[in-house]
Amino acid sequence: MSTAPPNKTILLIGASRGLGCAMAAEYLTRGWNVVGTVRGAARTLLHDLADKSENRVEIETVDICEPDQVAALRARLSGRVFDVLFVNAGVTNNPSETIADVTTQEFVRVMVTNALSPMRVIEALHDLVSPTGTIGAMSSGQGSVSNNTAGMREVYRGSKAALNMFMRSFAARHSEDSRPMVLMAPGWVRTDMGGPGGRLSIEESVPNLVKVLLSIEGAPGLQYLDYLGHTVPW
Repeated sequence: MSTAPPNKTILLIGASRGLGCAMAAEYLTRGWNVVGTVRGAARTLLHDLADKSENRVEIETVDICEPDQVAALRARLSGRVFDVLFVNAGVTNNPSETIADVTTQEFVRVMVTNALSPMRVIEALHDLVSPTGTIGAMSSGQGSVSNNTAGMREVYRGSKAALNMFMRSFAARHSEDSRPMVLMAPGWVRTDMGGPGGRLSIEESVPNLVKVLLSIEGAPGLQYLDYLGHTVPW
């Protein structure tokens, strides 16, 4: 059953599979339209979802690590207004790899994909979000400095902590903005990226995550929240 007013649309960056595709499906069940992005020309789960969506899913192509592609996406979407911009794209690395072990190339790959590129997307596209819309990015509970008592996954943790810091700087520069901003921690979910050992299924995480995103509408300022709406310590 549709629960959203007609014509509400989310621009979902990184929706080809996993959490992103599941978010697209959840928004559809709530009556929203979806503009979702994929990286290349290959068919994805988002294409399968679009085939069943009665023209409520549009697919755009962008590699967020390529600034020229981000600029081209911005140009194609010029004049559009979205109710939510959410950046889900991200990668991980070998979880046992420490800062002492990781190569410079691998460190740069993770940091550019998880921290620099999502913020470049937000910088490029935030003005397409309506004055009452929401701007968000997929962080992780592992981006919490305060909660890091176990170590492990050092590079991934560092990339998400960097994303959190950059988003706080963005929010500070836009302190007069009335729009909600959010960093979401979805929990450890069993996906291709999260691996088979995740504590949560997609069905346990994503519907709740979307519920939280909808619940903060009209609450200006930046929050760091988990999929149940609990505040995550920075």
